[in-house]
Amino acid sequence: MRRYFAFATTENRENKEHTHFKNETMEHSNFTSGILTDQTPSIAFNAIKDFRAWWSEEIEGNTDQLNETFFYHYKDVHMSKMKLIEVDPHKKVVWLVLDNYFSFIKDETEWVGTKVIFEIVEKDGKTQLRFTHYGLTPQYECYDICNEGWTNYIRNSLYKLITAGKGEPNPKEGGFNSELLKKWSMPA
Repeated sequence: MRRYFAFATTENRENKEHTHFKNETMEHSNFTSGILTDQTPSIAFNAIKDFRAWWSEEIEGNTDQLNETFFYHYKDVHMSKMKLIEVDPHKKVVWLVLDNYFSFIKDETEWVGTKVIFEIVEKDGKTQLRFTHYGLTPQYECYDICNEGWTNYIRNSLYKLITAGKGEPNPKEGGFNSELLKKWSMPA
């Protein structure tokens, strides 16, 4: 059985038992979602680090080495440069968004300075994975589409990678296009 959960704010997480497994939003909350699985924290941790297997095959660089950066892009719609800034094996992984481009909103750099955080907790013989995009709030123009996108990647693709060994990432488009970096003036 697949279970989902989400917490609206850090303050709401403390000292409360959460039984709702749905996305919740509040005016100033960070986007948070998650899954509950029978797999081990080790399996979940290794799946999270393999962005190409659940987010996109269109990634250039290392996604699993501390202080390394990688580039992600989806067609001419979204491009992001991220750096792995924290790793606590089988418990936590944090990426910092160094640069970002969206073609469909006014502030093309909305994600810059935000953090993509995965926290893993073993609870009652199950593994709870909590995903937070810290800084992605409902005030962002991209919030609704990003909410939908992250929800799909976490609850569908990453969940399938963890539980069945195969995710559903965005497929390769013919290789990473370094010309996009130049077009969008993103530093390499």
